[in-house]
Amino acid sequence: MKRKGILVVVSGFSGAGKGTLMKRLLRTYDNYSLSISMTTRAPRPKEQDGREYFFVTKEIFEKEIKQDGLIEYATYCENYYGTPRKYVEEQLDMGKDVILEIEIQGALKIKEKFPTALLLFVMPPTAEELRKRLTGRGTETPEVIRKRLSRAIEEAEGIEKYDFVVINDDLDTCTRELHNLIMSAHNAPFRNEAFIENMRQELRSLVKGEK
Repeated sequence: MKRKGILVVVSGFSGAGKGTLMKRLLRTYDNYSLSISMTTRAPRPKEQDGREYFFVTKEIFEKEIKQDGLIEYATYCENYYGTPRKYVEEQLDMGKDVILEIEIQGALKIKEKFPTALLLFVMPPTAEELRKRLTGRGTETPEVIRKRLSRAIEEAEGIEKYDFVVINDDLDTCTRELHNLIMSAHNAPFRNEAFIENMRQELRSLVKGEK
């Protein structure tokens, strides 16, 4: 039987290392497809349109909302973020596990629309480490860092709605753990209903044939 891909939602505090972790996951394993989100925020240094994000205006983003071109969208620090629908559905049908790197608002919306989606939350080992990582970027002002830390406090209240928490302390270890969780999720009974029912039918046929 052809295996359909799993929709995997990866969230985490800003500065937890989600982006680096996703790049390592895709370089190490070949069964993943990273969905590129659309956003209205400005590109950071070295970011390219169509690689890290699709960078669009607020007007274009709101047009996509009206045309149902996004499977989810949310606002974060006064900017829109959303997931284009067509690419995700095509990759899942091809058997790819599609990774969505999105904020908690969008993740919970995904879970409502796609109950079989796997939700993973990436966290740093300590709050102090999170502060160091945000400061170490060198791309954001102290005020923006303070806002991101305040946002992390809010997000910490919704983590229990995720399926698993992954601690990003060592990158290689975290990458393996993430991959193993996704591979194990493929064996969940609710993702194998067609296979299970086919097995039941084959067993019944065997039993009848032996009578």
